[in-house]
Amino acid sequence: MPASKSVINLTQIAARAVAEKLGTDMIALDLSDQMVLSEVFLIATGGNVRQVDSIADFVEEKLREIGEKPARVEGTGQWILLDYSDLVVHIQSKELRSYYMLDRLWNDCPKIELDLK
Repeated sequence: MPASKSVINLTQIAARAVAEKLGTDMIALDLSDQMVLSEVFLIATGGNVRQVDSIADFVEEKLREIGEKPARVEGTGQWILLDYSDLVVHIQSKELRSYYMLDRLWNDCPKIELDLK
């Protein structure tokens, strides 16, 4: 069963926030058919530590505007994880993105097309 429409909507809002703060290499993965707790991973890259922080803050702000608060926030600097239960947003530096390769780890999951308009 694919990710729910409400989670895809949250993903789109978060993706637009990432894009507005110039995050790059964004990908949304539908994990709903896997044995994981979340339906979607949104993965993005920030150019430096300040940008990673700025992107994370803006995603939180935009989702808070529609009544969503993260269950937890982890990391600082090069990797920040925003956990909204069914949506987990990973914002990583280029170095950590290359090292951990989350997109490759979950490459058998369907991708969600992002509407960044």
